[in-house]
Amino acid sequence: MDHSEIQKSAGLKSPIRNQLFINGQFVDSESGETLATMNPHDNSIITEVAMAGRADVDKAVAAAEKALPAWSRMSAMDRGRILLKVADLVEQNAEELARLDAAADLDALEKAEHAAHRACLQAAQQVSAQRQKAAKPLAKAVTAAMQQLGMQGGRFEVSLQTLDAPAQHGLEEVAFLVAGHEGSTPRPVGKVASGGELSRIALAIAVTTSELGEAGTLIFDEVDSGVGGAVAETVGRLMKQLGQHRQVLAVTHLPQVAACADHHLLVSKAAAQGQVSSQVRAVSGEERVSEIARMLGGEKLSATTLAHAREMLGTPQN
Repeated sequence: MDHSEIQKSAGLKSPIRNQLFINGQFVDSESGETLATMNPHDNSIITEVAMAGRADVDKAVAAAEKALPAWSRMSAMDRGRILLKVADLVEQNAEELARLDAAADLDALEKAEHAAHRACLQAAQQVSAQRQKAAKPLAKAVTAAMQQLGMQGGRFEVSLQTLDAPAQHGLEEVAFLVAGHEGSTPRPVGKVASGGELSRIALAIAVTTSELGEAGTLIFDEVDSGVGGAVAETVGRLMKQLGQHRQVLAVTHLPQVAACADHHLLVSKAAAQGQVSSQVRAVSGEERVSEIARMLGGEKLSATTLAHAREMLGTPQN
């Protein structure tokens, strides 16, 4: 239903498109003359007329005649005024009506649901195939790394349990299982590993998959708990290797690990006026040598511990 149809049906002499609706009045856009005033009771029939005449002026006129017994006695301007309002309402709601009609198409919705299910299942099957392919090599590589991190005889496994129905994470439940020492049965890593073991297992996984992950920063807390000597050196070396691909932050009390870092941050506490505060500052040069020596031999530094610290840091002797 367009404005030309309304003009013809209402018997208007001037085009409706030249009329403006301002503050309840229809005004000629060219002359500025007030052509008609909107009556408050008109609003009560606008919606009914609009729904009857969604695409047909004759239906709109018939609906108006039924709703307003005085329709036939109205002036052409009054009839045109009401039909103009109807046309505007129809135009405003056309897109919403089309959307609702489409939403009510159950056949189309069912087809869309089946298509989405097929696409989801296909993607899940591809993920499952990749998981099956990667599970054993990952388990073997992490198990090998565990042997270097003070967990000799330990074993890492990837469990893939098929689900009865697809879930948001795929067609199977994925779990990491670990045996901390030889002869033990692998169990979920969160249930059998201590804090230090968890950090070392996480380090083993991170090193094994260092070129695959997208995380820009990895944080290891007490990764060296319960280890020392050669194992501590291995932990430091592996974290330095991992740091070639991303930023690695490690909280450590072992000089073997601290000496492998590119940057050394010293965390300390101080009491003043009944308040305890923590400070973090970077140490380098001789100050770092002294800190590594303190980690090696306590507060009293000797020539031997200082020499050992310089050796660990690769710093020339004075």
